[in-house]
Amino acid sequence: MTDLQQNILARCRNGERMAQQQLYEHFKGKMFAVCLRYANSRHDAEDVLQEGFVKVFRDLHQFRGEGSFEGWMRRVIVNVALQHLRKQKGGLQFTELENVEYRLTDADESVFDENEKGAALIKLMQKMPTGFRTVLNLYVLEEFSHQEIADQMGISVGTSKSQLNRAKAYLKGLLEKNLAG
Repeated sequence: MTDLQQNILARCRNGERMAQQQLYEHFKGKMFAVCLRYANSRHDAEDVLQEGFVKVFRDLHQFRGEGSFEGWMRRVIVNVALQHLRKQKGGLQFTELENVEYRLTDADESVFDENEKGAALIKLMQKMPTGFRTVLNLYVLEEFSHQEIADQMGISVGTSKSQLNRAKAYLKGLLEKNLAG
């Protein structure tokens, strides 16, 4: 961590608004991308981002300078996203989809008209069942172990593994249908 970053963090810990704004502006794009991967919509992602930064600033004293600050912040944001998912209607649902076929709508067909492939992939991921999307994000992108996912989500390791395999197959099907269509 550079001296400048340490200085900004120290000023944030002292509650200086200008330093908090600098920190927010520096990380908002990356953290919003994290929020979009977990949220059902852009609006939900914005809520998670706001709640996440409130928690980051409130808990900044817990960052000991060990490891990357961005990694610590990402973990806080992911935890806020998971809490947000648990609070939604009926909590986090894990889906068993043996023979369910996903039908594309006209809105889905236009998802690959966008220039940015990452945004298109996020739109497809937001159409996945929440349990699939959450386990996929935690395992593949956040590099949680199945045991960590099980502990975090209150599910078994077997359910985590099953949801990951089903999520991969489901997402592959969505991608194939969009690329073929």
